[in-house]
Amino acid sequence: MANIILTGDRPTGKLHLGHYVGSIKNRIKLQNEGKYDEFYLMIADSQALTDNFSNPKKVRDNVLEVALLYLACGIDPHKITIFVQSQVSALTELTFYYMNLVTLNRLLRNPTVKSEIKLRDFGESIPSGFLNYPVSQAADITAFKANIIPVGEDQLPMLEQTREIVHSFNRIYGDVLVEPKEVLPEVENARRLPGIDGKAKMSKSLGNCIYLDDSDEEIKRKVMQMYTDPDHIKVTDPGKIEGNVVFTYLDVFSKDDDFKKYLPEYHNLEELKSHYQQGGLGDVVIKKFLINILIDVIKPIREKREELINNLDYVYDVLKKGTLKAQEKAQETLVSVKEHMGLDYFSNPQFLEDMKDYFQNN
Repeated sequence: MANIILTGDRPTGKLHLGHYVGSIKNRIKLQNEGKYDEFYLMIADSQALTDNFSNPKKVRDNVLEVALLYLACGIDPHKITIFVQSQVSALTELTFYYMNLVTLNRLLRNPTVKSEIKLRDFGESIPSGFLNYPVSQAADITAFKANIIPVGEDQLPMLEQTREIVHSFNRIYGDVLVEPKEVLPEVENARRLPGIDGKAKMSKSLGNCIYLDDSDEEIKRKVMQMYTDPDHIKVTDPGKIEGNVVFTYLDVFSKDDDFKKYLPEYHNLEELKSHYQQGGLGDVVIKKFLINILIDVIKPIREKREELINNLDYVYDVLKKGTLKAQEKAQETLVSVKEHMGLDYFSNPQFLEDMKDYFQNN
């Protein structure tokens, strides 16, 4: 069986560090390892409209923005097919067929859907398109016969729902769809990077993000606001590591070489943590250290993005070519799905012969 990777993001705003460590960095690792046959990266504008239906301009304006940041981070369009979801009509048709394989109660029980509904405060006015997001995601994955799905931890319930749909379809209609498996970031903290306010998830809607095009000054301002240990009032006070956002970020981003460069009095993060826990190390010191590290991560991405802005024709061409390739692949799967469902009336010459026999015998 071919190894096919599919992943993507909703174009509802600029990408942030949570996207970078939770998915983009892992995608680049997979890209560079080259242990795959096909790799698709989707800009999920259709799904973005499920909770931005009254503001389509927000989605439209961010399609190229997301593509810019993909390329600026190191995604290679010669190795990864970047495409726009709404332009692949087969995905919509597959979603429609799969909706019959899922109950309303099952969708409402999906933990990711439940948390997202609560976050968006829909109340009793949940858009049906938003509720069917897991079904749409199943269509995206199965359309490309993807079996490797790089995801954050919060998306695991969605992937489980895709597997349920695959099992149901194959049981009823025959083995057509491929069952996907998740690939999580290796560093556990990277699976769900908290916001700078200490909340469980970095989120555009919560305004607690560090964006991949933030200036050095903006990075400094945001890190200095970060939640640490509220009981660490004096430098001499012992400090807590658990729940301290600065140390969570250092777990994810710092390397031993960073200490040589910016904090040579310590050899590694364990020494820094030990000193903080004993007392005698202030929050400003660790925050300044993190600022330098994050600038090193974000600055080259920001500069590459600025360079690509001056060459938008290239970015547009990458998207257009990738979408044409995605259309062909998804259409192949749709044809196979419809054949197995018996919806191939005009492409299967046997249909008319079968109907002649039917009417002669009934």
